[in-house]
Order: sequence, then structure tokens, then C-alpha cells
Amino acid sequence: MWKFIVRRLITMIPQIIILSLIVFILAKMMPGDALTGMVDPNIDPKTIEAKREALGLNDPWYVQYGNWVKGAVQGDLGQSFHYKMPVTELLGQRIMNTVWLSLLTLLLTYLIAIPLGITSGRFHDSWADRLITSYTYVGFAMPLFIFALVMLWFFGFYLEWFPTGGSVEPGLKPGTFDYFMSKIYHMMLPALSTALIATVSTVQYLRSEIIDVKQKDFIQTARAKGASESRVYNRHILRNSLLPIAAFFGYEITGLIGGSIFIENIFGYPGMGQLVLGSVLLRDYSVVTACVLLIGIATVIGALLSDIILSIVDPRIRIK
Repeated sequence: MWKFIVRRLITMIPQIIILSLIVFILAKMMPGDALTGMVDPNIDPKTIEAKREALGLNDPWYVQYGNWVKGAVQGDLGQSFHYKMPVTELLGQRIMNTVWLSLLTLLLTYLIAIPLGITSGRFHDSWADRLITSYTYVGFAMPLFIFALVMLWFFGFYLEWFPTGGSVEPGLKPGTFDYFMSKIYHMMLPALSTALIATVSTVQYLRSEIIDVKQKDFIQTARAKGASESRVYNRHILRNSLLPIAAFFGYEITGLIGGSIFIENIFGYPGMGQLVLGSVLLRDYSVVTACVLLIGIATVIGALLSDIILSIVDPRIRIK
């Protein structure tokens, strides 16, 4: 196991290097630069050009990339031209909001998906199965951003059950119980909106696995030996059916972190997703490259985490 983890960590190094190079080049291919549209048009063009030269924006891309990598290795991801602060400090303010939102979304997803998937698979072709399957079909067909807008309008503006923006109520002291509950309260509507759509694939996976495992020979053998139906489901069918769900756990976390752009912008939630989109529109390249690179690194780590979890939950699989 440890040898496998070390090998994967070593192979992550060239992956991250290639990812950083692609992200940097794509960011530089965007039209304009960080000074475009942010300076007074009445300023002398020579002054603007001198500013670009001082910031290194006129250097060849490989020189800019080398300087950026050198700073990133030292923990310096550059300066945000729009927010006028270090990128590392800016990310520190936003990244935890996205992480906590993703974890709450994942928790709600599994709390909804596992009972529905078990019910649908165990009692397939029943009215409950048809009802749950209809829900998944609607979920597959419904775009997330449309569903999120409907949830925001109905529960946020019409019923006024949830706040429609922000991550915490202003004036609360960090570390207090009221502050913690306010964070949960502000995350609940975007997390629930995402979970209700993300649930459908997990429900279908679990339903299909249960139906497939029920037909295996070892299940028939267990029943022939006189094992109770509850024991057959809990010890044999359910345990084997949950393996694909466990395998996707790491991908789910990173997928939620990377896919939070629409949700955070719709709900006005100050996380990395909102920061990425705003930085793209403002051509704040240092912020864009840092955010996309972090999301890519999280995806690679998520793949490793999924492999480790799968080897733990299934004793038949041992990664050496």
C-alpha cells in the first residue's frame, strides 16, 4: 500500500508540471492582459507600456512561466491585479468556503442517494422503484444552473427560508457557535440544490449494482443455506454494491470543488468558483492560473484517495 502511494505521489509531479504549463499558456492566450480596461484611457500610452514592462507582461511566455513557477515553489503565487493583494492570501480567504460547501454537499448527496438507491434496487419494478427512477430521469434532464435558479427563487426570495447571498451573517465573531450555525445556514441552500442533482447518478449506480449482485451465484448459495433475507442484503448484497460508490468518493469531492463555479455565482457564495469566474472576466491571470492549478491538483489527489478507499473497503483488492 505504502509503495503504491509513494509511486503515485512521484508520478503526480510530472502531471502537475504539465498541468501548470497548459493552464499558464491558456491563460496567456486570453485576449488582453491584466491592465486592459483597468487604466484611465487618458493616460499616456507610453506610461501604460512602461507599466506593462515593469510588471513583466511583455516578457516571452516561457520567461513569465519560469518566474511564476519559481515563485509558486516558494509559496508565492503572485499578486492579484484587481484585489491588490497576494494570491495566496486571497485563496486562503476563499478556499475553505468552497471546501466546506463541497463536504456538506457530499454529505447530503449520500444521505439522500444511499437510501433511495437501496430501496430502488431491493424492490425493483415496484411502485417505489418507478417513483425513484422517475426522479433520477428528471434529475438527469435538469441542468444544474436552471435547478439552482429555481431553488434560489422559491426558497430564497419567495419563501425567504434561506439567505440569498454571502457565507455568514455580518457582525458575528469567528469561532462562536452562532458563527458556525450561520455558516451552515448560508451553505444549506446551495449544497441542497447541488446534492439533489448530483444524487441521481449515485442512485442509479447503486440500484444497478444491487440488481446485478442479487443475481450472483453466491447470493443464491447464501439463501440456500438458510440465511435470513436481511442478512443476505446487509452482509452480501449491500456490502458488494457499495464498492463502486466508495471508489467514486475521491472523485466526488474534487468534482464538487471544481464544479462549484455556477453554484457559487448563482447563490453569491464567496468561494473559489466565484473567484475563478470573476478573475477570468477581469483578466486577473495570476488568480486564474492559481485557482485552476489547485483544482487540477485536487483532482489528482482525489484519484489517489479513491484507490486507497477502494482497497480498504474491499479486502479482495490490495494495492501493493
